[in-house]
Amino acid sequence: MNLNTIWTITKQIIDVCFVWIVVYYLLKNVRKNVKLSLLLKGIILVLIVKIISDKFGLVTIGLLFEYVITWGPLALIIIFQPEIRSALEQLGKTKLLGRHKTLTVTERERLVSELGIALDYLRKNRIGALIVFERDTSLSNYIEKAKKLYAELSNELLCAIFFKDNPLHDGGVIIQGDKITCAGAVFPTTVDMKFSKRLGTRHRAAIGISEESDAIAIIVSEETGRVSVAIGGKLNYNLSVDEVKLMLLDELMPKSETFIVESDEVEDDIDEIN
Repeated sequence: MNLNTIWTITKQIIDVCFVWIVVYYLLKNVRKNVKLSLLLKGIILVLIVKIISDKFGLVTIGLLFEYVITWGPLALIIIFQPEIRSALEQLGKTKLLGRHKTLTVTERERLVSELGIALDYLRKNRIGALIVFERDTSLSNYIEKAKKLYAELSNELLCAIFFKDNPLHDGGVIIQGDKITCAGAVFPTTVDMKFSKRLGTRHRAAIGISEESDAIAIIVSEETGRVSVAIGGKLNYNLSVDEVKLMLLDELMPKSETFIVESDEVEDDIDEIN
């Protein structure tokens, strides 16, 4: 085996690795976006019907779907342009290390403690709120259209932002690390029909942003004072403040730190056995 052969094999391996990386991130973003996942299912269904029509010689349906396959991509680009643009932006802006991962254990605990105090005050006084934590997927396109703050997170500031007479109380707050980056942010609302129509705009916006990104969205209902959390397009409804704090500590914990903790626990168990 000469150097040319080795170089050729190396290039092929690199080529395949790049293709897999692109496919992985595309599927990852599609999985998090309900609209794009429905689009992908529709495309797969069209291809299956076309294959069946060719297999059994169904000329009319085959010809119809041939036109769909020929002109469909152009129509899909036009119809789903906002969703495709959003997915491409997320793909390009995804961070290998999210901002929350730079927080120390003490910083995370302080953040969660301040948030818990604010949530307790907001729910008791029936003050509506939408608090979104950015993780690996950048929310810069929502930050750009909101009111910039770049302030250290505190329960007093959160309560002041969502106070009913504050002009920014209707929008959402975006938190990066332990800083409140902006207020008055507007998020897309979910179109998933499985959620009750009685859900308010805040809840639908929280679910919507959690569908399009890996963000954590915390909602306080203005009508009932109930606290809920949306993650990955799922709504955890009517949680206690302590449940929210535990969930947040777990979700904001860096994966590497989780592995270290698990490894330490295993070593402790082994020591006890010995």
